[in-house]
Amino acid sequence: MEFSLKDKVIIVTGGTGILGDAFIKGIAQAGGIVGVLGRNEKVAQERADAVNANGGKAIALIADVMKEADLLTARNKVLDTYGRIDGLVNGAGGNMPGGIIQPDQDIFTMNMDGMRQVMELNLWGTLIPTQIFGEVMAKSGKGSIVNISSMASQQAITKVLGYSMAKAAIDNYTQWFAVEAANRYGDAIRMNAIAPGFFLTEQNRALLTQPDGSYTERGNLVLKNTPFKRFGKAEELIGALVWLLSDASAFVTGTVIAIDGGFSVFSGV
Repeated sequence: MEFSLKDKVIIVTGGTGILGDAFIKGIAQAGGIVGVLGRNEKVAQERADAVNANGGKAIALIADVMKEADLLTARNKVLDTYGRIDGLVNGAGGNMPGGIIQPDQDIFTMNMDGMRQVMELNLWGTLIPTQIFGEVMAKSGKGSIVNISSMASQQAITKVLGYSMAKAAIDNYTQWFAVEAANRYGDAIRMNAIAPGFFLTEQNRALLTQPDGSYTERGNLVLKNTPFKRFGKAEELIGALVWLLSDASAFVTGTVIAIDGGFSVFSGV
């Protein structure tokens, strides 16, 4: 039962994305009550309805993670409905064209505004929800926050500079917050992160696959350097996510767990 999320109220930002969909389903299957938070009202409501139709509990929360007013409204809606918040998955984020450096581009004339936008989405899009929802958990005496890191934070990966810098900052923030929260609140609130390897999403599909489904040169390089020789499946993130949200990981904080098919430990030889 330590691994159960029964009756825990857990907010998932980026709940309308591909990985967010897997997070929602995994949390609901583990017994959690899910707050499906995203900007797309139609998708958020559909996903909440699907959980409820399958015997679970979920609520749609329409909010932009960069807007504190939106998040405060969402927080109040959750507290009015369920009376508490037990967990937060900072799933919002991703890459943007402006944060990519192509091989033929001059690295001294990069798109600084584009880099800044990617940094803000991934870093501030994690910090701001933590400020809003984390405060409730700290004051109530129990809560777990899970951030989304990336392989791009641990090794130099070509092209995706803005995203890489943002995810490296997420790793640092995860460690910093874990220590500060422990010093101030004891074990009342924990923060960890999962670092996915390469999973096909709408944001990276064009980089890794051709229109016919075959792999691009970059896709083949990823597979060559992944010992499992395949891309990850979204549902393969759920075991670690549920563990970190559950009481089974009560003595775990400040960690970044790689879920990458061995990519981060393989030298290429």
